[in-house]
Amino acid sequence: MSLNFMKELEKTIHNYLKERGWDHLLPGDIAKSVMIEGAELLEHFQWENLPLEKVRRNKEKIEEIKKELADVFIYALELSVLLKMDTKKIIKEKLAHSAKKYPAHLMKKHAKRKSGSGKDPLYWQIKKEHRGKK
Repeated sequence: MSLNFMKELEKTIHNYLKERGWDHLLPGDIAKSVMIEGAELLEHFQWENLPLEKVRRNKEKIEEIKKELADVFIYALELSVLLKMDTKKIIKEKLAHSAKKYPAHLMKKHAKRKSGSGKDPLYWQIKKEHRGKK
């Protein structure tokens, strides 16, 4: 993967939008599309909460997940491109923020969920504290 992979991807998305005359779409419409596609992705998990390995082994489910995940990524990148954001930079900044918010040594030590739907109480405590700061 090249060092400029994200820039190449942004350019591909920009060209895709421009070729179709979609380079002036409203940000709110694209944000809605991200969520709609996210809901379609979620449908593949509705009524079941399979462990990671079971999902990985289900080739049919994986193919459907790939399609919906690609739609989510594409719409998210479209929004970033049209708003003239540096996608790589905003992802790195958010990861750095989250790394401080949820320190790896604490999160790994307190992670309770290996499978199933258990919640990590430390994660939710930190999340609650940060929400109160906004």
